Amino acid sequence: MALELLDQKASRGEATRQSLMRAAERLFAEKGANNVTIREIVETAGQKNESALQYHFKNLEGLIAATHRYRDAQIVAVRSRCLDELADQSDQPQLRDIATAMVHPTFELAGKHADFRRYIRGFSLSLATSDVSPMISVRRGSRENDERLGDLLRAALPQLDNESYRRRLDAAIRYVSVSVYGHAQQPNAFRGKTGELFYHHLIDTLVGLLSAAESADTKARSREVAIFEGRLSD
Repeated sequence: MALELLDQKASRGEATRQSLMRAAERLFAEKGANNVTIREIVETAGQKNESALQYHFKNLEGLIAATHRYRDAQIVAVRSRCLDELADQSDQPQLRDIATAMVHPTFELAGKHADFRRYIRGFSLSLATSDVSPMISVRRGSRENDERLGDLLRAALPQLDNESYRRRLDAAIRYVSVSVYGHAQQPNAFRGKTGELFYHHLIDTLVGLLSAAESADTKARSREVAIFEGRLSD
């Protein structure tokens, strides 16, 4: 009997956590991340007072972090499948195939689930505009998954030195984040012929962004910045 009561309490607790996270996604999607209060989230989740959020997440930042972890786990699961399929096809996949593995999980999940589309509308723009490197922000999932994708991508871009590679990947992540945010505002986002066109165009542009040759001007300015920051001697 005691174990059954514990199970019921745990189930109720998880249900409350989920309702609070879904409420935050809905409100962030509708009003923007900077225009939502804890009270609104609690009321939308059907809770009586703010102590429910504080009990499960401590504060709003904890709720947002937990929401990211939940969605990241979904993305990692799909991306792991994509990477397994790539490994079955080739030891050295083409850049477009790798770019597809980067984009496909978000597209698949958003196409199937309205609440994932709300998550994109509520949170993806903050990734693109953050002062923190997007490469750091997106590494909330499986380290093994990140390393598999990173190794494939680095091998496909041998023309870029390490610093150029990091800059290019940061730009790519910001671009994808802004693009999916904009597309998510459309009535039939991620579905139908329009969704398929967006998907393939996004991959095309991502490949072009990542593989573009680096100009002499960029290389020269990169060296100047590295010297100024003390990462390279003159």
